[in-house]
Amino acid sequence: MSASVCYSKISGCILQRFSCHHRSAFYRCYRQSVKDVISILPNKTGVPVNIRGWLRNVRKQKRVLFCNLNDGSCYENLQIVADPSICQSELSPGVSVEVTGTLVPSVGKGQEVELQADSLTVLGPCDNEFYPFKPRTEYTQDFLRNYPHLRCRTLHHQNLLRIRDSATMAVHKFLQDNGFLFVHTPIITSSDCEGAGEMFHIKTNEELKSLNSEKPQQFFDRPSYLTVSGQLHLEIITGAFLRAYSFGPTFRAEKSPGRYHLAEFYMIEAEIAFTKSLDCVIQVMEDLVKSVTTSVFDKHESAIQDLWKQSNVEHISSIADRLTKNKYIRMTYTDAVNVLKQNSEKLSSIPNWGCDLSKEYEQFLVRYCDNVPVFVTDFPADLKPFYARTNSDEKTVSAVDLLVPEVGELFGGSLREERLQPLQDKLESLGLMKNYQWYLDLRQFGSVPHGGFGMGIMKLHRYNDHDSQTTHIDFEVTSVPVKYKQADAVVIVLSVVKSKPICNTGVEDTEKLMHVKSKRAKEWDLSICKLVCVR
Repeated sequence: MSASVCYSKISGCILQRFSCHHRSAFYRCYRQSVKDVISILPNKTGVPVNIRGWLRNVRKQKRVLFCNLNDGSCYENLQIVADPSICQSELSPGVSVEVTGTLVPSVGKGQEVELQADSLTVLGPCDNEFYPFKPRTEYTQDFLRNYPHLRCRTLHHQNLLRIRDSATMAVHKFLQDNGFLFVHTPIITSSDCEGAGEMFHIKTNEELKSLNSEKPQQFFDRPSYLTVSGQLHLEIITGAFLRAYSFGPTFRAEKSPGRYHLAEFYMIEAEIAFTKSLDCVIQVMEDLVKSVTTSVFDKHESAIQDLWKQSNVEHISSIADRLTKNKYIRMTYTDAVNVLKQNSEKLSSIPNWGCDLSKEYEQFLVRYCDNVPVFVTDFPADLKPFYARTNSDEKTVSAVDLLVPEVGELFGGSLREERLQPLQDKLESLGLMKNYQWYLDLRQFGSVPHGGFGMGIMKLHRYNDHDSQTTHIDFEVTSVPVKYKQADAVVIVLSVVKSKPICNTGVEDTEKLMHVKSKRAKEWDLSICKLVCVR
């Protein structure tokens, strides 16, 4: 036998073994899911099924056991039917299990198939005396906020997370399909993009220990912070690419104990090179919102309808139609202030030219335009960051905010100041020349007219949902929220007076609910470094 033939047979044998091993590993990692069983196998009854998940509810009768199993892969549950003696361990909602059995046509209502279990093994028990969630029970958001580490197990919060997932993927798809390059901008920076000063100052443990010594340690050569925006660094990329975007975490050290301000949230930011017109930036913003919203509505129509039923917003479906089907309205800041003044009797205060648009003003402007989203342009220079391009009147800048029903501002954008001298004058007046020399270099070497925008993904998500309990609340659409005086998942201690803990509305009557929250307000020890809240 020739060496080449021998080598070929050995190689084939190795590849075959690798293929078998690969399929086995794939099966272990990607087991059958509830979604697979419900969507792929309804016409293939009689097939064996091995599935894992959590029990949503359990009904144990004399001759039969019914369980609803969910693994998070879809909205629906898979009904498990078994003999009551199939498992010696206690079965209750929240228990994680592995079930093996045969898929059979369902004789009950609500599902096409059910799993006739041959074996059911408890993987992780759940003590229902202390487990805060009960089957077929609706909870207030105030109650769920006490359990950020557990609330993703509720149907309501699972719906929110699925919708956020789809919205995130839809954003990527829209921008990728339109030629935007995805990049990661730095999280650690010496630049304050927004100019608000609400940043987290980074210091290592060694620096903190050496503060009172004669030679303090210094990791970086200048003060460094967690980023409030990736926009300035994104402009670096549009010095070589036509379009670019980032989608990453940003941090704001706003000392607000409410649910309106998170310390950590995700921003979509995009930059477009070779554009002299704010209209170009505005059109991309409008197309992005319509594309993402339509995609989310198409994929999660039933879940969104359920959220809308809980909403206290009137005519919400017609508002959604205006978001996706109408041409958005455009008005200047000056026109917006005039509209507000003409309707001052409907407002709590009378605006003056040069004041910031409060949420009350933003929402009124949208209602005034029949709940069609509104672009407000050409703001006073003092209301926008230094990088916004100055208009010919020397009083306003080419900046824009997109206002939508019930939420207010959804997007912010502008043309960037691409001219060296005007930008240099702005930085000098603000005393920022030292840390922004690199930003000026972008204007010296092949500068081009450009613009861009930014949006917090939670704002778009909460508008799509329109849940009466989550509208305007970033806290609800984040898996584990981080905010002022809360760096970790809240620790809950239940002191049980009776036999069962509190379980429904969050109202404390005979049971006592004690919240033990993180006390690390100004210094959050994140193992490697401490983030010191500075203003």
